[in-house]
Amino acid sequence: MAVWDELVGQQRVGDQLAAAARAADARVTAEAGTAAPGSRPADAAAPLSRSAMTHAWLFTGPPGAGRATAARAFAAALQCVSPDRASAGPGCGFCDGCHTALVGTHADVSVVATDLLTIGVKETRELVRRAQLAPSGGRWQVIVVEDADRLTEGAGNVLLKAIEEPAPRTVWLLCAPSLEDVLPTIRSRCRHLSLSTPAVAAVAAVLVQRDGITPAVAESAARAAGGHLDRARRLATDDRARERRAAVLRIPLRVDDIGGCLRAAQELVEVAADAAKERAEELDEQETEEMRTALGAQPGGRMPRGTAGVMKDLQERQKRRATRSQRDSLDLALTDLAGFYRDVLALQLGAVADASLLPCADVGDGLRRIAEDSSAEMTLRRIDAIMECRDALERNVAPLLALEAMTVTLRKP
Repeated sequence: MAVWDELVGQQRVGDQLAAAARAADARVTAEAGTAAPGSRPADAAAPLSRSAMTHAWLFTGPPGAGRATAARAFAAALQCVSPDRASAGPGCGFCDGCHTALVGTHADVSVVATDLLTIGVKETRELVRRAQLAPSGGRWQVIVVEDADRLTEGAGNVLLKAIEEPAPRTVWLLCAPSLEDVLPTIRSRCRHLSLSTPAVAAVAAVLVQRDGITPAVAESAARAAGGHLDRARRLATDDRARERRAAVLRIPLRVDDIGGCLRAAQELVEVAADAAKERAEELDEQETEEMRTALGAQPGGRMPRGTAGVMKDLQERQKRRATRSQRDSLDLALTDLAGFYRDVLALQLGAVADASLLPCADVGDGLRRIAEDSSAEMTLRRIDAIMECRDALERNVAPLLALEAMTVTLRKP
């Protein structure tokens, strides 16, 4: 299976990356002076190199579009060593270069995927240092930053210097939700690729073919997830994920009075905390045990002297990660809530011919009840309140206060 097969519903982006990978391969082959069987001469490959390949790329798109997947697939194609790449193109998915790049063990592919709130100057300087090195065994030195939008201002300025003066065989692959999430000085020096949300049918087909999920469940999960492949897979396979989503979609039916609003806000906080705790427990335990072993602690025994500071740093990191995880869980819940009111608006405006095809069709009775009891203007105000709540959480407003203000606005006047 070629690496481009991982790009669900992104044919245009896949074609552009495949062309760039071919140009990169021709360039490396020409510089090495050893052409692969059937490849074009260096002078024929040169125009393609200039037009299709560059040293810095910026992948943008909504959650679930596959930004990181596209970046990793491109990284694998750049390291492809298949003997058939001259005819079939780089990115076979099976050779040693492709396989190690995809699983994260390639020596010349560095992936930064933070689970903290920000990426700081210290981490960025280490990436820049690595970017100046020549490839140790692969064809390119590839740096993938999956969360470029989380770079602090100082970290962005450090990265800018490296992109302005790139090493000959280094490629930067940056991922962010939108162009506005990246410093203008950085995005102006990158080639931009915009990914779109995959179609529901494409996501459902992947769930059926790769995960063995029944077509009906796959289609329902893909529609509920709004085309987000990973979330669709969780909804199709995890009962707790479905229960949390159902709890969120019941919120509009429970905000008839102030008491109901406050209880709904508290429930949203608890749902997010439960989701974050579920993701963190296993990882925290594994990290702590690995750190204890590395520091020489015996199973069930006390820590050696002088290691308290190291364990404290680990605990602080886990605490920051939990904060980020809870914030992400809240944002997902608010996205589901906004989707509910979007479907309500579609019903009120008669914009859908078949209500069963709406993402929130599984709570169709609730959709119809809210649509009949309110106006389109009120629905738009409620969606605005949800967006304002998301913005408040990004500004570090106390979650419960932000959610209480939002649920009061959702209440029927």
